[in-house]
Amino acid sequence: MKPAHEVVESLKGQVRVVFKHFPLDSIHPNARPAAIASLAAHRQGKFWAYHDLLFENSKQLGPSELRDWARVAELDMERFERDRKDSGLSKAVQADVLEGQRAGVRGTPSVFLNGRRVLSQDFTSVEGLTKIIKKAALE
Repeated sequence: MKPAHEVVESLKGQVRVVFKHFPLDSIHPNARPAAIASLAAHRQGKFWAYHDLLFENSKQLGPSELRDWARVAELDMERFERDRKDSGLSKAVQADVLEGQRAGVRGTPSVFLNGRRVLSQDFTSVEGLTKIIKKAALE
């Protein structure tokens, strides 16, 4: 998601990112616990910092590693552990999954711009994502 961060910064006030979870449980058994943990980090105002750590270390997302990344992100560990157990976070992730299914999402990442799915893979670079956004603004 680094390109999205940079584009939001460069187009300040013109674009915003809305992140939705869509854990692929059958392929990535640690994806749902990681999604829940990222929402626990969000409660401390550190969603993106934690998200980026998880994304950069996607092969290391077991229970102990989720705690390790929380420490790296300098989260309040007691609150993090308490929040991860809050059923409301699990329900929020499931609501995102259902919304994604209704929108036709089948995999990740999936990008939507103004409610329409972006089929191009150009969203993985700052230049590509900026081009997609500017083209959509002209439509």
